[in-house]
Amino acid sequence: MKKIIIAGLIAALPILVLNSCNSSAGKSITESAESSKEESYITIDTSKIPDDQFGESVRYGRELMLRTSYYIGPNGINGKHLGNKMNCTNCHQDAGTKPFSLNLMSSHDNYPQYRGREDKVLTLAERVNNCIMRPHSGKPLPLDSDEMVAFLSYFKWISTFVPKDSLFKGAKNMEISFPDIAASPARGKVLYTENCVRCHGIDGEGKYNDDKSGYTYPPLWGNYGYQPGSSMHRIIKQAQWLKGNMPFDKVTLGKPYLTDAQALDIAAYVNDDSVHSRPNPKTFDYPNKKGKPIDYAHAPFNDTFSEEQHKYGPYKPIIDFWKKNGWKPVY
Repeated sequence: MKKIIIAGLIAALPILVLNSCNSSAGKSITESAESSKEESYITIDTSKIPDDQFGESVRYGRELMLRTSYYIGPNGINGKHLGNKMNCTNCHQDAGTKPFSLNLMSSHDNYPQYRGREDKVLTLAERVNNCIMRPHSGKPLPLDSDEMVAFLSYFKWISTFVPKDSLFKGAKNMEISFPDIAASPARGKVLYTENCVRCHGIDGEGKYNDDKSGYTYPPLWGNYGYQPGSSMHRIIKQAQWLKGNMPFDKVTLGKPYLTDAQALDIAAYVNDDSVHSRPNPKTFDYPNKKGKPIDYAHAPFNDTFSEEQHKYGPYKPIIDFWKKNGWKPVY
């Protein structure tokens, strides 16, 4: 096992026991049968990581989630696989265990899984490399590398904390209710200035940590931001994430600060490619039009709506059209 720096991360995380939020997002499938019971958020206790070789791999996997760039970034001490210095935890917060934050605690159970972007079933290892190659603009990890084994070991271990036959509170990002108007980059710019500039910068450049090995607040566009084709480049997907997590100093777990419309507007501004540059993707994906998310703004589509409407909305007419034709809208 390659050298890792634990820096006190083995200490137990606080156990969060909070009241059920008003949002219906992320509720357990069995909750309707037990509506009188309030459901707590599931978090992990890192003191329970086994004290053996598997546990060592789990700890390294958690470190990779938290300090991805330090270990495998452009100047990584254990390899140079990323094209930027973002860390996995910048999107999958708390090393993939935070509710409503692209939570990964069921990922080990959910793969292999069909992915519309590739139009095929991916293994979890392939999905890890998908992230490394897309938002991180990197090159894939060897499947037998210490790093890939550590990622998979960590995902297997955190999966032991969650139910196997149902969703749990915060397993998915928060749901968004769609307004009857399109998301607006102009409105989003005003909201970005009010809520986001202090951390991510006026030019979306983000803020490095003290030793500049990675970002405390990641870049949102520019040469070191995520690529088009990444999940965060889709406005609905990003808005769902923003609703549950931002602004980080004003939102509380399960209680959004932004309205749905505000989250959509901010995502529209951040992802406005007419004013914000990004790394060039190798390809625009989704060869099967029925597997293409409705907010993926690159033709061809399985409908007659424009690229602009697919990107910014309004989304209700698209969703209604898909449902009328017996298709499942993806977003």
